[in-house]
Amino acid sequence: MSTAVRSRVFKISAAAVTAAIAIGLCLFSQDDVSASIKERRVERLNAQIENVYTDEYQQMMDTEIADERDAKERTVDSIYTKVNPYGTNTTSMYVYFTTDQASTVSYTVSAEGYPDYTANAITSDEAAAAYREAAAGDADGSGNVGGTSTASQTTTVSSNDIASTEHEFLVLGLIPKVKNTITLTITDTDGNATTRTIEQTGPKLLGEEEVRLEQAVAPDESTVTTLGNGLYAILGNDSNEQDFMYYYDANGVIRGEIPVLYYRSHRLLFDNDGIMWFSASTKHFVGMNRLGKLVKIINLGDQYILHHDYALDSDGNIVSLATDLKHSDHAVQDQVIKVDTDSGEVSLLVDFGDLFPDYKQSTDHSGIDESDPTATNRWDWIHFNTIQLMDDGSALLSARETSTMIKINDIEGTPSLDYMIGEPSVWNGMDAQPSFLTKVGDSGDTGGQHSITVQYDSSLEDGQYYIYMFDNDFGYAMTRPDFDWTMIDGISTAQSSKDENSNSQFRKYLVDESAGTYTEVQDFDVPYSPYVSSAQELSDDLNLVDIGMQGLFGVYDDDGNLKAQYKMVLSSGYIYRVYQYGFRGFYFA
Repeated sequence: MSTAVRSRVFKISAAAVTAAIAIGLCLFSQDDVSASIKERRVERLNAQIENVYTDEYQQMMDTEIADERDAKERTVDSIYTKVNPYGTNTTSMYVYFTTDQASTVSYTVSAEGYPDYTANAITSDEAAAAYREAAAGDADGSGNVGGTSTASQTTTVSSNDIASTEHEFLVLGLIPKVKNTITLTITDTDGNATTRTIEQTGPKLLGEEEVRLEQAVAPDESTVTTLGNGLYAILGNDSNEQDFMYYYDANGVIRGEIPVLYYRSHRLLFDNDGIMWFSASTKHFVGMNRLGKLVKIINLGDQYILHHDYALDSDGNIVSLATDLKHSDHAVQDQVIKVDTDSGEVSLLVDFGDLFPDYKQSTDHSGIDESDPTATNRWDWIHFNTIQLMDDGSALLSARETSTMIKINDIEGTPSLDYMIGEPSVWNGMDAQPSFLTKVGDSGDTGGQHSITVQYDSSLEDGQYYIYMFDNDFGYAMTRPDFDWTMIDGISTAQSSKDENSNSQFRKYLVDESAGTYTEVQDFDVPYSPYVSSAQELSDDLNLVDIGMQGLFGVYDDDGNLKAQYKMVLSSGYIYRVYQYGFRGFYFA
């Protein structure tokens, strides 16, 4: 099935069906006409985005930009700009000019009625490379250029190392449909500053998301300062129409609208060549450069679809959770594949049905594949939702259907089970059951956990590290209908996020592989979301938590005190994840 056809299948709505019937009968009501108009608008937008996600379109825009930019000399007095140059970020603006002396550039976006947004721009590929080199030299990897480390990011690069005479960058954060004043501050290596201003009416958003989110708890000044100019990436406010990834700043103001083909992006990955990778559908991984150009578009082919999570290995290839569409027993969400980001070649790393055959056969042959709502008769027996690659070549995976975390040795070689964390009785009678680590203390175990993260700390002993997560605290498995989840202390079996007697949790473990133990070291309650959701440590005392089924995300201190909270109108059912990215060495210096 082609991308275009598949995306249409994903986006058919009841309104469109009603309109088609009405057209056939030639009996148009006002609602029918509105639905038909909306359907055509969505179809045009879908077609527009499908065109953007082609090599031909990206090359065409490259040529157009170069022709316009190079038509005359571009100095601080003849700056070239172009809004949304590659069709990949609606509210961005490409900027190009040269200076006689090597300089750095910062910008401030101002619009009446909105807080200013200020950032130091990465203005050359050489500057971006300097950040990557500095991050590689960090002993503990905390630099994480471009990545999710934001407030705690320690990588520093001197202004002289990123100064340039040629300045090419994206300004993020134009406010839609109002006048924006962009103030550029150009500072040479002697400390002399020049300012220039650009006025630009912000483009209309392609979607219907809020320009400014409702803030149930507004961040105080110290919290905004700590968060810096990092951006919240809204990953998966799934829609029946056109899907997007969004960037919002600490004040809840939109600073980016990134259309995807369909489904959702699950996280952003940054490689050693300055490329940001993300999923643009169940079939596509794409690599975007710092100017918004799609420099790599990889189609997985007709055998696999990706779902829920992926990671970059040490060679810059993508290791992804996947479903094998050609599996004769219709099992879903139980594979790991590798995607070669140079060649686009896809290969199977693990079929967990082969690794855990007895457990698989013990489950009911039931379930769905939410990656493909047209699918029927699916067997969702383990349902992986997160993969983390570890320093020793292994991988840690979160299995929602079993409420278990599973470490697999040699994930890209000869995979084998290392250990499990969770409620052991879920695996009673299975060959893998003895692999469970021993829990120290009397804390409850997880229920349907999401967004697990492995965190190394140089202060810990060899073989020790942390794992933190969004613990949904929800006990349920469609393929294990007879299992009594209430044996897990504190767990809820309520399927509604509105249940007043249920909470989810931010939860953190210390794992000691040498001792074969895990110990809870932190937890606090958050609003309840039985499915989806995410957690992310931002700094030593700030944690970002997405309560997906309630459309909420908030910043909490380590004691669980709410420092900021944002609410987003849901397109259909939930926000899959929210991570904050510093984008240093990519968009920002």
